[in-house]
Amino acid sequence: MLRFAPSPTGDMHIDNLRVAILNYLIAQQKNDQFLVRIDDTDSQCTIEGKDTEIMMILEKFALKHDGVFHQSEHLKLQQTLALRLLKEEKAFVCQCSQDSATTEPYSGHCEELTPKDYRALKESGNPFVVRIKKPTNTIIFHDKIKGDIPTTPDEVDSFIILKEDGKPTYNFASAVDDMIKNINTIIRREENLPNTAKQIHIQNSLGYEEKTSYAHIPTIIENEASSVKWLFEQGFIPDAILNYLLLISNPNAPKEIFTLPEAIEWFELKSLPRTTIEFEIEKLRAINREHLKLMDNKELSTLFDFADEDIGKLAKLYLEECGTINELEEKIRPIFKPKNFDNEWGDTMKIVEEIIFEAPAFETLEMLQNYISTQAGLTEEQLQQPLRHLLTNTSQGPNLSEIYTHIKAYILEVAS
Repeated sequence: MLRFAPSPTGDMHIDNLRVAILNYLIAQQKNDQFLVRIDDTDSQCTIEGKDTEIMMILEKFALKHDGVFHQSEHLKLQQTLALRLLKEEKAFVCQCSQDSATTEPYSGHCEELTPKDYRALKESGNPFVVRIKKPTNTIIFHDKIKGDIPTTPDEVDSFIILKEDGKPTYNFASAVDDMIKNINTIIRREENLPNTAKQIHIQNSLGYEEKTSYAHIPTIIENEASSVKWLFEQGFIPDAILNYLLLISNPNAPKEIFTLPEAIEWFELKSLPRTTIEFEIEKLRAINREHLKLMDNKELSTLFDFADEDIGKLAKLYLEECGTINELEEKIRPIFKPKNFDNEWGDTMKIVEEIIFEAPAFETLEMLQNYISTQAGLTEEQLQQPLRHLLTNTSQGPNLSEIYTHIKAYILEVAS
C-alpha cells in the first residue's frame, strides 16, 4: 500500500506533485493500492478548498486513487493510542514552559513525574503536552536512495506526540495513519528524512511489526515556476509536466518523450539522482511542445474553443515557434478576430475583403490569389502582405498556403 499525503496549506508545487506521481507509478508497478491522505492536523494553517484543489490536480494528471481521507478523521483513534502509550509508561506528561517544551534535546525534566504529580497537574488546570519516551537503541532503516540511515536515541529524543490542545503532532498522526492503513512503501521528499526515525519509534512503541520500505527523493530547487497552478496558467499541459518530472527523476530513461503508461513499464526508483535537481523551465517548454505535437488534432482544437481537426492542424503549424498553449493562442486567436485596416495595406485589404465575400470557394490559396489578382488588377507582390494581414492579422508566420488549407472553411469569418 502506498500513499500521497499533501497538506492543504497552499498551492501544490512540482516537488509535491512528483511525490504523488512516483507513489502512483510504483503502486501500478506493484499492483498495489494508492491512497490519498490530506494531512490537515495543522488546522490553523489549513486553507479552505485546498483539499479539493489537490484532488482536482491529481485528476488532471490521471493519478487515480483507491481511497481518500482526511487525517483529522482519525483524531479519536490517534488520541486513544497516545493515552495507551501513557498507560504503558512509554510516554509521559510534560508541563514544561512553552519555550523549554520545544527545545531539543528535551531536558527530561518531567519524565519522572509521580502519580501524585499528575493529580496535582490535572487539578491545577495548567497546560501540558504528552511526550513519547526516547528509544533505548539506535534506529536504523534502509532508504532505497540513500542507503542505511542510523539515528541515535538522543537524535530521536523524547518528542511531543500530543499538543496542549489534545491534538496529535504531525509525526504521531502520520505514524498512526500509516500503521492503520498498512502503508508498506513510503516515498516522500528528503526534507521528511528527520521524521522517519521518530515515526518508526512511534510504531515500534505501539507494537506495529510490519516492515516498511522507504525512499526519500532529492529536492527540486524551486523558483517562481514551481507552482503547478502557475504552470497550468502559463499553458503547460499535464502530460508534459509529468514527462518532465519523471525524466529528471530517471536521467537514463530509454527516450525523452513518453507518457505515464509507458514510464510504468521501465521506471526504476533506484535510478533517482541522489542530489538536488534544478527546475528548468525551458526544458519543460521543449517537452511541452513535443506533447502538443502528439495531441489529437481535434482535442487540441478544443483548447481554442473549436472541435475541428483543421484548427488543431493549424495550431501545430505554429509549434516551431511556440511551446505552450498560451503562445499558440496568441497566434490562433488573431486569425478569427476583426482585422486591423489601419496600416499601409488597409485600402488594399478592404478591396480584397469585398472580393472574397463575393467569390466562390477555392480549394487552394493559389486559386484564390489568382481570382483576387484578376478581379482587383493586383500583382502577386502587391497582394502578398494585404492578404496575409487579412487572413492572419500579422505580417509573419508559417507559409500562408498551409494556413489557408486549415481556415478555408472559415474564410468569410476570417477575412473581415
